[in-house]
Amino acid sequence: MIGRVNKKPQPNNSIKCLVNTCDYYGSGDHCYANEIEIKTNSLANSTEMTDCATFVAKALI
Repeated sequence: MIGRVNKKPQPNNSIKCLVNTCDYYGSGDHCYANEIEIKTNSLANSTEMTDCATFVAKALI
């Protein structure tokens, strides 16, 4: 599956990820996305009102 951003061969140390169902997730809560995109409406005032647009579901084998 092709994601919205490039997947790096090493973790992006500036991004912490806790979503182990994402294709960019790596053990130890590392993110292998080159960058992330967060979507929200202009009225967001909490974490719950935002969405990680970079998320790509990990393929289940």
